[in-house]
Amino acid sequence: MNESLNGKVVIVTGTSSGIGAATARLLHEAGAYPVLAARRADRLEALSKELDGALAVPTDVTVPEQVSALVQATIDRFGRVDGLVNNAGAGAGSTIDGTTPEAFLDLLNLNVVSVVTGIRAVLPHMRAAGHGRIVNISSGATGWPMAGNAIYPAAKTAVNWLSQVGRMELSGDNIQVTLLLPSVTDTEFYPAGGLPAGLVAHSPEYVGRVILRALRTGEERIDIPHGPEQPGFPFVG
Repeated sequence: MNESLNGKVVIVTGTSSGIGAATARLLHEAGAYPVLAARRADRLEALSKELDGALAVPTDVTVPEQVSALVQATIDRFGRVDGLVNNAGAGAGSTIDGTTPEAFLDLLNLNVVSVVTGIRAVLPHMRAAGHGRIVNISSGATGWPMAGNAIYPAAKTAVNWLSQVGRMELSGDNIQVTLLLPSVTDTEFYPAGGLPAGLVAHSPEYVGRVILRALRTGEERIDIPHGPEQPGFPFVG
């Protein structure tokens, strides 16, 4: 079902830059109420002013108490939460023997465990309302094994599994979980000049439009095709 986003309350993590910031702007344009969450409070404050005072809650998604406070602040302001975009995360280009267990655990905590934490925090409110949409941001790299890129796709593969199982478990509550797999995207994920040679990078806005599509439709999985942006793709569904 393709639903309007007008008036919807949507928490977006990782909104201090890149895909998260682009998604928040697009939600605002669509008449929704984006709730901004990220660690960099100064950037959240600037984006909040740009978006007519959108609720901004500095949040480290690896700290469950802060995620609970984020959701409670949303409920206190709006009385509900209609959507959650689990976008916060970090990249790590590393071989298996080029990382440490500590670094891998940190990445798993940010890219995987925080997804579970966010879902658990919003579930009571979505269940009480009888509806909800959750979009988990994974990566097209999970289908593209490549030497030297061991731990990031491994973490995102866990997000794929959690999304598929979460969709099954929550379907009876009228809560749809969408797994979204972007291709290479021009964000802070890559250092200046560090985009992979020969690959076409998509803009954060392009990915943000696909996220809005997922929030509207609640479809199971969206793989953003590699290569040049396809103007009509975000709106198919």
